[in-house]
Parts: sequence; structure tokens; C-alpha cells
Amino acid sequence: MNREIIFIDLGLMDYKEAWDYQQNLFDEIVEIKKQNRKNNTDLKTPNYFLFVEHPHVYTLGKSGDQSNLLIDKSQLKNKKASFYKINRGGDITYHGPGQIVGYPILDLENFFTDIHKYLRFLEESVIMTLDNFGIQAERNDGKTGVWLDVNTPFPKKICAMGVRASRWVTMHGFALNVNVELDYFNNIIPCGLTDNIVTSMNNELNKSEINIDEVKVVLKNSFSSTFDSKFI
Repeated sequence: MNREIIFIDLGLMDYKEAWDYQQNLFDEIVEIKKQNRKNNTDLKTPNYFLFVEHPHVYTLGKSGDQSNLLIDKSQLKNKKASFYKINRGGDITYHGPGQIVGYPILDLENFFTDIHKYLRFLEESVIMTLDNFGIQAERNDGKTGVWLDVNTPFPKKICAMGVRASRWVTMHGFALNVNVELDYFNNIIPCGLTDNIVTSMNNELNKSEINIDEVKVVLKNSFSSTFDSKFI
């Protein structure tokens, strides 16, 4: 059981390029697990955790409805945004500058084999991070992600999640809105929920900008604590 996690900050990277990057890491872990089963060996599987910011992009999960994208190809081009159908769970979401996108590529057999627990641990890592900055966040029953003002008529989503797991290896992950341009969410029905209101850390704290590097440090520590792991 290996609870060390290799951390990589990819900076600003095109969505497809980052998708290919994490797919290669995912395939590496799966191949080791296949060889272990085939050869009756016990080679250690690595774990990875990626941070990245993407240029403006909309992504649609495998069970999503493309009608939740409210603009056409020409409008996408005008907004300098791209669009991808991808193999994670969930519906449509937006990624852009000022957002911390986290891609944990973990062999869950190094931790626990429970995908629902995994999602709750991701949520907990973000909730702990936001609490550190004075933002009280929580879960919203029946809806994945991290939310504010859940027990009001207008709950607000501050972190979206969508993952894929195969052979207990994960990819994709979460997107925490730090300084993101919220107007871009007006072009979709976020996660297919018509009553979704999306917010960000700087919006909630009434600041023009939050130091995103500080958020990354806290988020890494929260993730490490929640998953009882060590970054290398």
C-alpha cells in the first residue's frame, strides 16, 4: 500500500493537452496493476495529484446533455472557448483561468475501494480549504460538489466535481472557483441543474483577487490530511 503522492503543478495548459497528460499517468498505473495480476507480483503503484488552470473550455461528461451548452460553435469561437465531450461522470461544466482544477490520479487500492467515499473525501478537502479562508462551505444532499448557503432558496456552487474510475484508478477530479470569470457560467446549465448559482472565492470575500498560490498550498495540505497521505 503506497500513500505517497507525486504532486505536479502544470500551470496554464490546454484542456486536451492536460487530458492526454493525465490519461498517460492513468494508463501507467493500470498497466502496473495488470502486470501484477498476470505475474502474481506486487509492484508498487504510483499516485499522482495534478493542479492545472485551463484556457476557457466547456466539458461535457459521458452522461451529459449537450443542450446544456447554450451557445453554438461561432459563439464559442467569439468567446475564445473550446468544447470537449469527455469520459468523466457528470454533465457540463466550465474551466478557465483563476480556477484550480485538481486531477487526482490515484490507485484507490492504496487507500480504500469506495468511490462514494472518494468523492466525499474530495469534497472534504475543499471544504477544509475554504474554511481556512473564512468561507463556510458544505455538501448539498444528492448533489456532488461543494456548496454555500445550502439551507436557503439560492444555494451556490463553488466547486464542481466529476471523476472517472477504472480498476480502482481515478482520473479527472474537481474545479475550485478562486478568481474565475463567473460570466462564462451563463453560457451553460451547470451540471444540468437549472437552479444552479455559481460563485467564487473572490466573489464571496468581496475581493478583486485571491492569491491563488496560497489557496493551492492550503488545498494540498487539506488533501494530504484527508487522504492520510504524503506528497513527494
